[in-house]
Amino acid sequence: MLAWWVGKPGPVSSRPLVRGQRSTPQPGPREILVDVTVCGVCRTDLHLAEGDLAPHHPQVVPGHEAVGVVVGMGADCTRFRPGDRVGVAWLGAVCGSCGYCRRGDENLCSAPVFTGWDRDGGYAEQLTVAEDFAYPLPPAFTDEQAAPLLCSGIIGYRALKRAALPAGGRLGIYGFGSSAHITAQLAMHQGASLYVMTRSAQARALARELGAEYVGDAYDVPPAPLDSAILFAPAGDLVPVALRALDRGGTLAITGIHLSTIPPLNYSSELFFERQVRSVTANTRADGNEFLDLAARIPVSLTTTVYPFDAADKALADLAADRITGSAVLRIRS
Repeated sequence: MLAWWVGKPGPVSSRPLVRGQRSTPQPGPREILVDVTVCGVCRTDLHLAEGDLAPHHPQVVPGHEAVGVVVGMGADCTRFRPGDRVGVAWLGAVCGSCGYCRRGDENLCSAPVFTGWDRDGGYAEQLTVAEDFAYPLPPAFTDEQAAPLLCSGIIGYRALKRAALPAGGRLGIYGFGSSAHITAQLAMHQGASLYVMTRSAQARALARELGAEYVGDAYDVPPAPLDSAILFAPAGDLVPVALRALDRGGTLAITGIHLSTIPPLNYSSELFFERQVRSVTANTRADGNEFLDLAARIPVSLTTTVYPFDAADKALADLAADRITGSAVLRIRS
């Protein structure tokens, strides 16, 4: 089968992704084999290719927003049947026995397995996934629309919960890419007022189109204090900026697995009055199921740019250069 994998991690200009033939994966017990139709392009894929995240095994195939059709099953599979459409997301397995898993916090598992990092992901014509970690997808979304929901959407949903936004509150969003443009719609569906700060002119235009009350540059000061904020941009120097924009008792949630260095914080101007910072770590399967149901009921509108499979390296380069508005999606097969 055709696949892209990480050769030598480095800047996208060094072409870290390699395209070639790989052996077709074989599903193990309670695993399904999926013919991949599309795969979303996530910033985590970029961090992996560029070496911000060290690959967990040589020549790993990125991609954890994969949509496809079940074509094979290992022993003891009962959840899906051949022909079923499924989504394959970031969380690929958990131990189920550590204290975090036992208390329901499987996103904090001591021995997790992640798609496109620990096991080969969706930048390939086929992949395998444990059936308990695959998602049935709402029929309301096409394959291209469904792909970004599987990470950008799910992690944005968890970030919104972590941000502790009060009913009818003011939410600030820093960075307005794939995850943010989905999360914004969730927040406004809940009655929030949206304040977007981002450096991309195209992203600012999309924020206005979606109904943001205020749109500014990444470092601009919003015209009203924020009840909550979510930092989607992987820029640590925006942490104090966002904290200063919070009202008393406000919460900043930081998404993403990689963040550049946070500068020293000023306690009196950035943390006092019970402002707080929370990280967002992966997700639980409950998050995924709750979000997919909600996304279909709203319904969430997806802005996507589709790339052919042979242009995966270009998609990552465009993502690195902020040339993508909304979500990028690879079309693996017609």
